[in-house]
Amino acid sequence: MQKNSFWKAGHTPTLFAAFFYFDLSFMVWVILGPLAVLIAKDMGLTAAQKGLMVATPLLAGALLRIVMGVLVDHLQPKKAGIIGQIVVMIGLLWAWLGHLNSYGSLLVLGIILGMAGAAFAVALPLASRWYPPQHQGTALGIAGAGNSGTVFAALFAPSLAIAFGWQNVFGLCLIPLGIAFLVYLYCAKDAPSAPPAKAMIEYLKVLKDKDAWWFMFFYSVTFGGFSGLASSLTIYFNTQYGLSPVTAGYFTAACVFAGSLVRPMGGRIADRIGGIKTLSIMYALAAVFLFIASIGLQSAVAAVVVFVLAMLALGTGNGAVFQLVPQRFRKEIGVMTGLVGMAGGVGGFYLASSMGYSKQLTGSYQVGLVLFATLALVALIGLSLVKKRWRTTWGSAAMTDAMV
Repeated sequence: MQKNSFWKAGHTPTLFAAFFYFDLSFMVWVILGPLAVLIAKDMGLTAAQKGLMVATPLLAGALLRIVMGVLVDHLQPKKAGIIGQIVVMIGLLWAWLGHLNSYGSLLVLGIILGMAGAAFAVALPLASRWYPPQHQGTALGIAGAGNSGTVFAALFAPSLAIAFGWQNVFGLCLIPLGIAFLVYLYCAKDAPSAPPAKAMIEYLKVLKDKDAWWFMFFYSVTFGGFSGLASSLTIYFNTQYGLSPVTAGYFTAACVFAGSLVRPMGGRIADRIGGIKTLSIMYALAAVFLFIASIGLQSAVAAVVVFVLAMLALGTGNGAVFQLVPQRFRKEIGVMTGLVGMAGGVGGFYLASSMGYSKQLTGSYQVGLVLFATLALVALIGLSLVKKRWRTTWGSAAMTDAMV
């Protein structure tokens, strides 16, 4: 296989458009996390309320991924993405114009921002349908690297909020989103080999397959850990170590950047050594680092190092999961992307909200982090239970050219 064969195998402009759309959508999906310290100060929110506020977009995004997955199959990915982007921009305009005057309105905004998180269910099928099985890990790793948008939120949102007011940050977000929308309109193209749309009842049939539930659980740990930490770490560093919102945002950005950077690498590694082996290693590492983080390290710098390592493991795992999904559910990739993505969002909601409640009820984040680390170990055990069956059935050499 020639080194440049990947770039000749699909449609590069669509891959770029999918990445850019996904990137800026994720930026606004988690925007409440970096702004949470300042918002909570103005509105007098409790630790639990802060946790629920930053977790709401994650849950809404999880549920809306199902909706977007259906739209992808019925309208094709490009049209579904156009609809999603328009909804998000209208929601940000509403927030910017001064309608955030209560905790309830913040939760409403969180639900609207969930549509940005649902971009996952559009960007990945948009890219995936252009590439053959042996390049799925790389293609979906590149498209999925759009979760790096969370870095921009952590880096710039606190500084912009201090300079212009946190409510004006929502208006400023409309500028890059508008650019991404124009790029998407011009560059994105639906693949000619898209599977035909299914009747609604057929979407439920995939849930009868136990492998669908395994993939949903596996991704709820890898992406749930990534998105939950991306939304919560600004609050964590501010509360745990007394860092300013801006410094806490920088520390969070370092962690999120690590997890985002390695997602394509995770897909690439999975293409080379197999998604199962890659995931097994990453679950073990993630569990170790999350357990270490849970003890409450004395130094903020030490905490950053541990969270960066955890995010590296989780980010690599994200790429590995989506090297496997298209091999098993090639014809149902639209709905499976929605279902698996939904599970990832639910995992993020659980982690972000549990950290808030853990802090309020026990005075420490330890319980929330320990429970999620335990989930990583459970996922490792689950993977060991299915790997032999997967490698001898749909993942066998007779069924696919890809490494499983």
